Amino acid sequence: MRTLARTAATLLAVTTFAGLTACSPPEKESASAGTGAATATSAADLGGIDALAAAAKKEGALNVIALPPDWANYGEIIKAFGTKYGITVNSAQPDASSQDEINAADQLKGQDKAPDVFDLGSAVATANVAKFAPYKPATWADIPDALKEASGTWTNDYGGYMSIGYDSSKVPAPTSIADLLKPEYKGKIALNGDPTQAGAAFNGVVAAALGSGGSADDITAGVDFFGKLKKAGNFLPVDPTPATIESGQTPVVFDWDYLNVAQAAKTPTWKTVVPAGAVVGSYYVQAISKDAPHPAAARLWQEFLYSDEGQNLWLKGGARPVRADAMVKAATIDATAFAALPKVEGTPVFQTEAQTTKAKEYLTANWAKAIG
Repeated sequence: MRTLARTAATLLAVTTFAGLTACSPPEKESASAGTGAATATSAADLGGIDALAAAAKKEGALNVIALPPDWANYGEIIKAFGTKYGITVNSAQPDASSQDEINAADQLKGQDKAPDVFDLGSAVATANVAKFAPYKPATWADIPDALKEASGTWTNDYGGYMSIGYDSSKVPAPTSIADLLKPEYKGKIALNGDPTQAGAAFNGVVAAALGSGGSADDITAGVDFFGKLKKAGNFLPVDPTPATIESGQTPVVFDWDYLNVAQAAKTPTWKTVVPAGAVVGSYYVQAISKDAPHPAAARLWQEFLYSDEGQNLWLKGGARPVRADAMVKAATIDATAFAALPKVEGTPVFQTEAQTTKAKEYLTANWAKAIG
């Protein structure tokens, strides 16, 4: 789950999807559904960005899900988009997991409350490509081929490296995955979510595998590691939040570096380390729902996210935007924010789609047994 980013404050008036059950009563379908926007694969198909913006403003709303305001600066991103285009952004279940996003799309299909867009971990995204509508934003050429699907059904958006966040006033600094098995960490180590459903937790297990002699091709060692943590009494089956960190309940947390680094603003003794021999990098996946009730707004959202403005807003939140290399060359990147990113030594491992699929299958079959 994206639980580290939970917050009671909102930067924009948002609404919450209600009645997320299969028996929810049907609601009136968006008036724009079925129009050209629903099949547009680029802004050019609708006459350009200005025409797309006009169509989106006519729809008047955008439904997003699982975007906590404190996660990769999404609060400011949502506010900036809504203000720029005069569109109300309805933000549902900010602390939901990637799988929850897909479940909501299935349960609310055909309703005005259904998600228009997705922001997913790679494991969940690769299992649900059939639910996505192909679309290529204007900056498509800047995105490396390996980080996008050729027809535009999905595109990586921002990423980071798996890290260990820890309260330096409560535990010693871990320098490796193996350190976490020590008695000093008894009852103190939390994983951000269920790795069979949440992208951050999934990659936490991959990092543990790399740091325990495994590989991107075989994460058995990672699952075994968490089993050992549980047996030693070190694993804490609690989803971490700023509140649990600040209270001292979860003094060690596996999560993305940009989230752990951000926590230091609230907990000054909170430190972040990318463990030796376990450098796992991953990008989240952006996609448009093929059943989006606001298809023009969904496509305009993609244009905004992949613009220099949107990419720099992610960077401001400590995440690494997918267009970073192109923006550095064009001198359009926020140089100060880029220089402040956590330093990582060694060659990062990025799992391929095949590796991700294999790892997810193994987790589904073995995770519960390992920590049960």
